[in-house]
Amino acid sequence: MLISRTPYRVSFFGGGTDYPFWYKKYGGEVISTTIDKYIYLTCRYLPKFFDHKYRIVYSKIELANKVNEIEHLVVRKLLQYTKFKDGLELHYDGDLPAQSGMGSSSSFIVGCTNILSSIQNVNLSKKKLANSSVYFEQKILKEIVGSQDQIAASYGGFNSIKFLKDGSYTIKNLKIDKKIEKKLNKRLILLFTGNQRRANDIAKTYVNKLTKQKKKQMMEIQGFVDKAKIFLKKGLLDDFGSLLDESWQKKKELSNNISSNFIDDIYSKAIQNGALGGKILGAGGGGFFLFYVREDKLLNFKKSFSNFELISFNFEKEGSKIIFNSKKKDE
Repeated sequence: MLISRTPYRVSFFGGGTDYPFWYKKYGGEVISTTIDKYIYLTCRYLPKFFDHKYRIVYSKIELANKVNEIEHLVVRKLLQYTKFKDGLELHYDGDLPAQSGMGSSSSFIVGCTNILSSIQNVNLSKKKLANSSVYFEQKILKEIVGSQDQIAASYGGFNSIKFLKDGSYTIKNLKIDKKIEKKLNKRLILLFTGNQRRANDIAKTYVNKLTKQKKKQMMEIQGFVDKAKIFLKKGLLDDFGSLLDESWQKKKELSNNISSNFIDDIYSKAIQNGALGGKILGAGGGGFFLFYVREDKLLNFKKSFSNFELISFNFEKEGSKIIFNSKKKDE
């Protein structure tokens, strides 16, 4: 039996420039971090004496004898893609809800790729894990998604990820002073709007429409990355928080589907109660808000949103990993 642990991510700046449609023309760069909220997968070879060959457990329990009978699209496609032949039992548990802007779909794919490789004694490097996951999600599933989430979940850490026009990327850990990092971490809060949506459905309403009319906004969104790195290095955290507001306002110009009256009302209330800036995580439309809140306003902010689910978190640095391995094929 194996257990994998794969983190969710928080994306700060540059979101949208990690779509191949964009960076293969103009390049791109994002700043993101993984957090100590995880997707856990438990996997084992299924003994042959069962009446079924596959048992997949998530919000439902599936029993199947053939891979093409598995309803869970990602599991089915991944088993087909990796040509997995043995009987298998796979359990999914997540700390946060799916379809909420936290990169859960990509984290699930990274975790699945990692654990299915490991159970077959194939140890993937972080780069191979990221590349394989990007390829699978974009080319096999044909989802309209960016490339940052799979990389973040594979590597872990607080990073700048730069996307080059040739399709490659570089990843650089932003070595922030520990005192600055601790202060930043304390001032960041996740707020769950209660709305869940598929990022692919939101993204397809505007990603392929990033024509000349939207190029100016995208270039400005990309430009926030360099400013953010300067603010982090100098410890200008309130400026970092205010920059989140600038970036959010600019992102909303890309599509009417990114925000809504409900989301705008939450944002306005947050600003009135101590937040300097924030953003809907992921493609938009719902899920989690990330807010940067002034330290002296944190208590007031939390009280004002007592009817919402608020989540504090810590940055994490490990990325997807196998945390338990007692593999025996015949167990």
